[in-house]
Amino acid sequence: QVQLVESGGGLVQPGGSLRLSCAASGFTFSTYAMSWSRQAPGKGREWVATITSTGFTRIYADSVKGRFTISRDNAKNTVFLQMNSLKPEDTAVYYCTVTLTTATHWGQGTQVTVSS
Repeated sequence: QVQLVESGGGLVQPGGSLRLSCAASGFTFSTYAMSWSRQAPGKGREWVATITSTGFTRIYADSVKGRFTISRDNAKNTVFLQMNSLKPEDTAVYYCTVTLTTATHWGQGTQVTVSS
């Protein structure tokens, strides 16, 4: 079955950087686009970024454009989210997702806290 395991979250100061990783298994990773979404306290889930299967096309939410970079390593079945210039409003649980033929799968999430 599909498994998505996020890691790399933690506490970082405003303006700092963090890189999240998502280890994927249970599907042919290299044939699917991958995404990151997040959920801040008291808010719904917000889409953050998507990368196509080859990794050469990337799209971002306006809120993170220019600060975050999504990437993937198909040889390692891993997708990354490099987060720079972090702001307190980036504080959220970050989730890795993939949409297969019948369902969208979510990982367990990793907490990112941006605070001084």
